[in-house]
Amino acid sequence: MDWSDIIPYLPDLARGFLKSIEIALLSAATALVTALLLTLASATGNAIVRAIVAAYTEIILGLPILVLLYVIYFVLPKFGVRFDETTAGVLTLTLYYSPYLAEAIRGAVAAVPVGQVEAARMIGLGELSILARIVVPQALALMIPSATGILIGLVKDTAILSVISVEEFAYVTKQVVSHTYAPFETWTLVAAVYWVTLALFETLMRGLERRLSRFRPKVEFH
Repeated sequence: MDWSDIIPYLPDLARGFLKSIEIALLSAATALVTALLLTLASATGNAIVRAIVAAYTEIILGLPILVLLYVIYFVLPKFGVRFDETTAGVLTLTLYYSPYLAEAIRGAVAAVPVGQVEAARMIGLGELSILARIVVPQALALMIPSATGILIGLVKDTAILSVISVEEFAYVTKQVVSHTYAPFETWTLVAAVYWVTLALFETLMRGLERRLSRFRPKVEFH
């Protein structure tokens, strides 16, 4: 075991890692926006819109992400729809994870006590005020645990994009291994970087959850 073999390739690994983070951040942002749109469409759309959203959700929830990636990158070009590698990767992660995030949002909103909303209406608060002061602060805190797990999965799934030659962390790692013939050292380093990164992210989200939870009423049992 000789760790010195991979030292010259650390800049390449760092470049791949930063590419993975860039893709993850962009995909998480677009997935969250798409999830909000799906949630609103389910709540306020007509029957046809709700049926489309429900069908889309069911299809995605039952589809392996690798199949979705292959459809977007290899099948759609046969119909004249082409994306570059990075765009195809971001689109895949967005389409795949947005229904999961939408479910997390719907569950969090449904968990906000109905009595609080009714009480706010009785004292004359408008719907926007109720949304901003009561529903959103509590729903955000309630959805963070499930959303954290979903986003961690999204970050890890950026590695799948290596199969279409997106030069992210896993792809660069394979290239380094092919040059150094040091798979144990290289993949151990990569695993450690992933673990530390996701552990820091989870810690950050827990802190955010505690901060937002101050809006939630405390229930005392006697």
